[in-house]
Amino acid sequence: MTTLDPVTLQILKSHFEAAAESMAYTLLRTAHSAFVKETEDFTSGLTTPCGQTFASPKDLGATWFIGLDYKGAIEAIPGYAPGDICITNDPYSGYVCTHAPDMHLWMPIFEGETLVCFAVGHIHNTDMGGAVPASLSRALTEVQQEGIRIPPTKLVERGVMNQDVLRIMLRNVRMPDQNWGDLKAQIASLKTGERKIREAIARFGVETVCAATYGVLDLADRQARRLFASMQDGDYTFTDYIDEDSPGGVPCRLKLTVRVSGDEAVFDFSGSDPQLQSALNMPTGGLPRHILPLVGYNYVVYSLDPTVALNTGLLRPVRCILPEGSVVNPVYPAATGMRSLTCARIQGMVVGAFSLALPDRLPAGPAGGGGILNVRTTDSRTGRLAMASINPITGGGGGCGREDGQDGSNSFLKNTPIEITESEVPIRVLSYELVPDSGGAGRYRGGLAAQMTFQMFSPNSVVTARNRDRVRFSCWGLEGGQPGATCGFLRNPGTEREENLGNTDVVRCSPGDVLRISAAGAGGWGDPFSRPVAEVMDDVAQGKVSEIGALAYGVVVRNGLLDKAATEASRADSQQRETGIVFDPARLAFERVWSNAAWDALSEKLFALPIEWRFFMKHEIFAGVNADTAAEGDPVAAIERAYRRLLELYPQIVPRRLGEAA
Repeated sequence: MTTLDPVTLQILKSHFEAAAESMAYTLLRTAHSAFVKETEDFTSGLTTPCGQTFASPKDLGATWFIGLDYKGAIEAIPGYAPGDICITNDPYSGYVCTHAPDMHLWMPIFEGETLVCFAVGHIHNTDMGGAVPASLSRALTEVQQEGIRIPPTKLVERGVMNQDVLRIMLRNVRMPDQNWGDLKAQIASLKTGERKIREAIARFGVETVCAATYGVLDLADRQARRLFASMQDGDYTFTDYIDEDSPGGVPCRLKLTVRVSGDEAVFDFSGSDPQLQSALNMPTGGLPRHILPLVGYNYVVYSLDPTVALNTGLLRPVRCILPEGSVVNPVYPAATGMRSLTCARIQGMVVGAFSLALPDRLPAGPAGGGGILNVRTTDSRTGRLAMASINPITGGGGGCGREDGQDGSNSFLKNTPIEITESEVPIRVLSYELVPDSGGAGRYRGGLAAQMTFQMFSPNSVVTARNRDRVRFSCWGLEGGQPGATCGFLRNPGTEREENLGNTDVVRCSPGDVLRISAAGAGGWGDPFSRPVAEVMDDVAQGKVSEIGALAYGVVVRNGLLDKAATEASRADSQQRETGIVFDPARLAFERVWSNAAWDALSEKLFALPIEWRFFMKHEIFAGVNADTAAEGDPVAAIERAYRRLLELYPQIVPRRLGEAA
């Protein structure tokens, strides 16, 4: 293969990134659905012939999928020719797609007989059919309920559209015009990528371009290894919870141990819960470098070194352990539609694990738990069905050792202007604002949560709010900073008909119903009493912190004015603050029974069982332990007793012996 000098490699790296950005702009400007053209839940990129992404945009689209490996989907097609475009949205076909609304396309780019690369990308379709509008709900239990699935297939063959595939897809979705418009935008995006690669070939030659596609992967590999080489070798363990593993269920534990050795690391998810009878499962196929468990890792690397090349090479120094039949590696036909909630929680956990090693360089806990809203209703003026994604309701970013967390912004999803929302669906937005006191107190405050209140007008309207979480457990503070606030979801707030919807993600509404949904706040960083009084007063003046909330900083405010003497007394009376990671009181109370030792004992027993029994037995053991520990006080012993009772009750279960293969 051609050897490139560093200057030529950097020039082509920039050309590839510009090509990916041009693809993204084409998609952004021609898409039909608000969730693509406004919220920007899409990707564009370029991969090597074997599927490794070597170029992605830096500022456009879904940054979760930087480094996505298309190998499984590419290899599912027996052969390629110029003019082919392939399609899939099946989470279990090659583990490229991760839930049914994500429609992935890829197109080979040839120069003569040479396959130079693929232009690739995905969009999140507002709806792909299935049991609920927008296709996604925690309550769904198998992938067949989540909409039509298309295995890797040629949508266009040698330039000719496969009308049969198109008709089947459009017949099964709720807003076919929207899906068809977005699909055409995707195709235009791929052709933009092809044009840009041909420009590079014309200037540099095909051999040089091919060499550069692999050269930029090697560059990212070297850059990532510098991070691990700068860290102390060791194990960094972090656990977190999803509020409930199914509607009305018990918490779902996620556990991660990052093992750093030299310039490499292992991300071990052993101890995470078994796969769930809900849609929170994260389909990875057990692939050691699947992108979903490594989203947070990419963010950490880019935060610590913004010069890194954003491609699959960043993943080479790491390897994941993803136990089969777990929430991070479910087996078919487990539902996967809400995998984004699980992925977002793991993203925060990765940051948490790295903050154990680098607390001065990384932020406190991100908010998480914000809902992504979709509305299906009827336009009373026309009688026609109206459906659209109206906004992500996002939390904030964690405070860090140099600045406050960003308010009302979490991850890559963009804000949709109210005017666009109200033109897409006939609702009325009554308020869209930040929630005071929702960011965790700290020397650097956690980012505030966003909140939206809106009204429905037609009968039989349905609002879906996927990714609802953080009602029970909030995120964490760092180095003495406090956890962020939990989130909320109310129907008809402030009236006699007020209803707390908790983590509900599908709500059927009557005419006149008002919904208020708020995300969670992010964690603060550092001792709140060390925050300058002037900065606290500025927050109070802006409405970000209330007069009562200012007391968390030792600042006393009366009628908008600083009580200097009371503040000095309050701060002088402060005690030594916590260091390290600070969890919220609800989590600490829960872990007094369900400690890491108890969870580890439970996990060991569950993973000895056949996969189909694990979720059921978890819930049965939970019920037994919660009753037993009230009397006995030893959860590990209570787990053992409950487990033995269940094995006697269900003799058809044959657990594996320790060390026996599954």
